[in-house]
Amino acid sequence: MMPFDAYKQYLSLKNHFTKEKYDYHKYCGKSRATVQSFYKRKDRFWFEKLARNKSDQEVVEFFVSNFITCTDPSKLWIGEMIREGEGRYTDWKKRTQSLSYLFREEVERLFADNNFDCMFAKDGSRHPEILKSYLRGEVSIETMVILDKILGFRQDFDKHLSDPVWETVSMRIKKYSSFLHIDVFRYKKILKEIVLGSVK
Repeated sequence: MMPFDAYKQYLSLKNHFTKEKYDYHKYCGKSRATVQSFYKRKDRFWFEKLARNKSDQEVVEFFVSNFITCTDPSKLWIGEMIREGEGRYTDWKKRTQSLSYLFREEVERLFADNNFDCMFAKDGSRHPEILKSYLRGEVSIETMVILDKILGFRQDFDKHLSDPVWETVSMRIKKYSSFLHIDVFRYKKILKEIVLGSVK
């Protein structure tokens, strides 16, 4: 990948994770960036470094892993990503490479002491237990995405929760979902085993 291509990936993925209507997959990662605008940037050497050290796929994964784990993707600068993002990328690779194990472990812990329905119950403006668990770091964003793929709870929460914290998490789940390719049937089976207490 050329440095300019890494820059275009950065812009399109940033748009994907921060703008409601932009879809990276729909627009095939395209952006309006020009070579001229790229070479005017003072931070272009960060993109040169990234393009030199990573394959095309790794560049995309690096950006995705950083945008989904930072506090505010709209404020994430490339220099900060290169300096501090390698740890986020390594953690992301560990999580996604052992996804079924991670999901099973987190869901078992979630429902060990909590009733399934209670985890997703909405009580006025209070955060549902599943959201609290995510905010406390007890559940990964990957598990949230998988649970949403199985149960479709996000759209239901969207209708009932008018809350900036939930809006941020909802957007993150929605935007990350298209990057997390799973066999929904397999994960549904894992969830059912755990919830019904029939783990073999």
